[in-house]
Amino acid sequence: MPRVWEVPVHDSTRVRDVRVAAEEAARRAGLDDDRTAGAALVATELATNLLKHAGGGRVLLEAVAPPAPLPAGERAGATRTPGDEQGRVMQILAVDHGPGMADVTAALRDGYSTKDSLGAGLGTCLRTADDFRLHSTPGRGTVALARIGAAAAAATAPARAGGINIPFAGAEFSGDAWTWVRSGDRLTLMLADGLGHGEQAAHASSTAVTEVRRCAHLPPAELLRRLDEALRRTRGAAVAVAQLDTAAGRLAFAGVGNIGARLLRDGAWRPLLSHPGIVGSHLPARLPVQEEEWNGDSALVLHSDGLPGRWSPDPALPAASLDPAVVAAVIVRDASSPARPVRDDTAVVVLNPSPPDRA
Repeated sequence: MPRVWEVPVHDSTRVRDVRVAAEEAARRAGLDDDRTAGAALVATELATNLLKHAGGGRVLLEAVAPPAPLPAGERAGATRTPGDEQGRVMQILAVDHGPGMADVTAALRDGYSTKDSLGAGLGTCLRTADDFRLHSTPGRGTVALARIGAAAAAATAPARAGGINIPFAGAEFSGDAWTWVRSGDRLTLMLADGLGHGEQAAHASSTAVTEVRRCAHLPPAELLRRLDEALRRTRGAAVAVAQLDTAAGRLAFAGVGNIGARLLRDGAWRPLLSHPGIVGSHLPARLPVQEEEWNGDSALVLHSDGLPGRWSPDPALPAASLDPAVVAAVIVRDASSPARPVRDDTAVVVLNPSPPDRA
C-alpha cells in the first residue's frame, strides 16, 4: 500500500523526525546501507533549509516508481512481485511557501548562502542524491526534489512521469495510488482514488496498481474493465488511465469517477473528461476514450479530488519541461496553503516529455 511519510517542519525538533522517517522509507524502498545513509543526509539538509530559509514547510517521503519506467516485467536490480516496493526509488520532496530564491543556480554552489552558514547544504544534496531538482519562484516558495536509488536515472524513455501523494490528516496510508508501465511503444499511466480514507481505500487503489502492472498492454477501456473485475472485492475506486503511444505521438485517455485530468498542448490547457461511476462497483456500460495528439510541448496532469474544485493550472508553470514530480508538487503547493490545507487524500501525477539529454 502507498505508505507516505509527511513531516511538517516548523521547529528544530522536527528535523530529527525527518531523518528517522527517511531511514524507514529507505528501508521500505529496499535501499542498501550506503544509500539509506545518503537519504537520511539529504532529508536532514532539506529539513534544515526549510527552517533556515523559508520559516518552515513540509517534507514528504515515499517509495515511488522511477521517472522513466522499465519495460513490463523488468525491475531495477531485482525480481519482484507486482506491488512490492522493494527496489523502487525513494523520493524526498521539501515544499514551502517561503520567499523563494532569486538565483537557483547560485544556491546550488558550495559557499553561497543568504544566511550565516557554510552554504553547502544544497550542494551536498546535489552530490549525494541520484537525482536532484530544485525549482523556486520568488514570493511563492520552493520545491526541492531528491531521488535515491539505482533506478532514479538508470532507465530512459521518450516520456517521464512523477507525482506527489499526501495522506489526509496525517494518516500513514493514502487512499490514492498511481503507477506507470512501459509495454513496447506504449506507456500506460494510472491514478486510482480508493473510496473513503485509510487502509481500505489504500487497499483498493493498491489493487488497481497491481492489476495495471499485469495488464499494461491493454488499451484504456479494456484495462478499466479488467480493473473493475479486480476491484470487486474492495470498496472500489475512481480510476483514470492514460496511454501514450510514443511511435504514433497519440495519447488515449479514459476515466471513471472523480479523477481530474488536464492536457497541455500548443500552450493551452484543456480538460479531459472522466465519466460517472465506480470501478469495482458501478462501471459504465460505455467507456468513451479520448484521443489527443502528443508532442514535445505536451504535458498531462491527473489528480484526485483532494485539490480544490476550482483549481486550474498556472499558465506560467513550464509543465512540459520541469521534472514531473516537481510540477506536481508546485501544483499542490499553489493550490493550498497553511491556512487552507488539503481536504482529502491528494495525489497529483504528471506526464511530460523526457528532456533531450535523457530520452
